[in-house]
Amino acid sequence: MKRVITFGLVLGQVLLLVALLVMPHGTAWPLNGFVAASAVTLIVVGMTLAIRGSTTLGPAMTVSPIPRDDMPLTTAGLYGIVRNPIYTGLMAGGLGLVLIGSSFLHIVTWLALVGLLSGKARWEERMLVNEHPAYSEYAARVGRFLPGLGRIR
Repeated sequence: MKRVITFGLVLGQVLLLVALLVMPHGTAWPLNGFVAASAVTLIVVGMTLAIRGSTTLGPAMTVSPIPRDDMPLTTAGLYGIVRNPIYTGLMAGGLGLVLIGSSFLHIVTWLALVGLLSGKARWEERMLVNEHPAYSEYAARVGRFLPGLGRIR
């Protein structure tokens, strides 16, 4: 059952990101130089976070939120700043696409992505608590998506 849920979550996040890329552009706000520069910055920062977060995990990296057995808990590098830098990167990049998209449909799609990734992170963290006894202490001092925010008490 976990595998079916995992497939649905991963497929959902991919579809939402693709939707942000292909939805027609709107006119909700002007696409001036500031908006374009902000969008490009968010996309580059988001891609960097997602890629660096993925490579930092090494062999523990998986598309699935189900942790791999017998892999060490990663708490160094970006994981010392936020617990989910890959998801943070996807959200930041998605927000950049929202700025370029300039539509309320883009906003709604991005909010759905944030909701999906938030739920996925919570589910993954429950499994990590069971897999790694040190995870609770780590989660109490490191924010979920942003430094200091979303710590587990």
